[in-house]
Amino acid sequence: MSATTQSKKYLSFWTKLVYGTGDWGTAGYGTLRQIFYAIFLTDVVGLEPRLASVAALVGIIWDAVNDPIIGMLSDRVRTRWGRRRPFLLFFSIPFGLSFLLLWFTPPFESQVAKAVFITLAFMISDTLETLVAVPFSALTPELTPDYDERTSLTGFRMFFNLGISLVTAVAAPAIVDGVIAGGGTQQQGYLVTAAVFGGMAALPFLLIFFVIRERQLTPEQTIEVSFTETVRTAWGNVPFRFATAVYMLNWITFDLVALVLPFYLLYWISSGDLLATATVFGVSLPIESAVFAILLVTAVLVLPFWIFISNRFSKQSAYIFGMVFWAVVQLAIFSIKPGQVSLVLFMSFLAGLSVSSAHILPDAMFPDVIEWDELRTCRRAEGIYYGVKNFIRKLTGAFAIFIGLQTLGWFGYQTPPEGATRFMQPDSALLAIRILIGPFGAILLFSAVAMAWFYPLTRERHARIRKLLEKRKVREAGVSD
Repeated sequence: MSATTQSKKYLSFWTKLVYGTGDWGTAGYGTLRQIFYAIFLTDVVGLEPRLASVAALVGIIWDAVNDPIIGMLSDRVRTRWGRRRPFLLFFSIPFGLSFLLLWFTPPFESQVAKAVFITLAFMISDTLETLVAVPFSALTPELTPDYDERTSLTGFRMFFNLGISLVTAVAAPAIVDGVIAGGGTQQQGYLVTAAVFGGMAALPFLLIFFVIRERQLTPEQTIEVSFTETVRTAWGNVPFRFATAVYMLNWITFDLVALVLPFYLLYWISSGDLLATATVFGVSLPIESAVFAILLVTAVLVLPFWIFISNRFSKQSAYIFGMVFWAVVQLAIFSIKPGQVSLVLFMSFLAGLSVSSAHILPDAMFPDVIEWDELRTCRRAEGIYYGVKNFIRKLTGAFAIFIGLQTLGWFGYQTPPEGATRFMQPDSALLAIRILIGPFGAILLFSAVAMAWFYPLTRERHARIRKLLEKRKVREAGVSD
């Protein structure tokens, strides 16, 4: 029996389930920001779109520093609880509270003062998110070294990721509308939403701290090197470069589509009816909630299909197939006319088939680059790699906000008057919205397909790397004896 076969160990169902809940926390934060933050800044805070985009983008400058640094710190921490879990214990509750700060409307009249407040709030909440997200993500390659088992583990994560995304996309507009119907304001509605989802976000990380155990590494695997040397080593990791490019293009597309979709539904499909609804299975929902509900329910249901396709062929092949299909759907969305609500709902179902693969497969590819690095350097540095990965993830979100809001600003987007229930945007702004969600999104997806096509780390190559690593361990153990 080969060393690779001997070392194949399956994680228990409960380990996967508990670890997967961590995505409930991070994805709730991300989904609120992806879908609703841009329209919150323009229509509730009252920021001019181009200024709002700059405020969000400035926050990413701090991201360039805090993600890799926190990743490096989690590599170097030595406690009786391990390297990653202490971060989950101490920062989960502050992370949950940061939701309130992010969704608070500053009481300033000045556009500049509002922008400064939003920038600071963005930076603080983002730092707290980093302090739990990077150590949590870095546990993935530590829990299992197996190529297919990592896809399965990521499948559990994406079940909770898409689940909270579904709950958030459906419930958030309903909560805001409910507060307004009860005599409250949009600001109060968003704060109630932030309190609910912030509380839910903190709990999974505490659960993971008490249930999950980290793998003990050898002294050779935990040798500390300088930050500069670690970054240089990461850049020399060829599979890491391709995996990062796939991850970046994948999430820029998803973030941009999620950001523009509420604008598209309210101002194009609903012709400016800001309280538009759609009926799904006999239930009347805000049109944004209806579309995201169909998209995300579909994405959750087809997760096992993408795991099967990945195991049957490869992560790379499954991802390429899913993204080509999604790109075709995005091109078709551009041609939909105002009032064609049923067609939009059908397209959201088709998009959901591929959104599922976009969630699971880039994250399943990423852990495999760690063994490539270990083979070259004789050490493991999951923290720095996942710090860079987390930075890329937030960079895509900020970049999507910047592109989307800058485009809307340049093409004449207008903030509706306070309390308005119907408002028409200029034709130029409507065209910009349709291009962003249609052809531009498809171009990004085809770019991700190109990067995935050249991704060098196949199942067979990963198996050879693991075999070489195991031979090295046996040889080192023999020398030490």
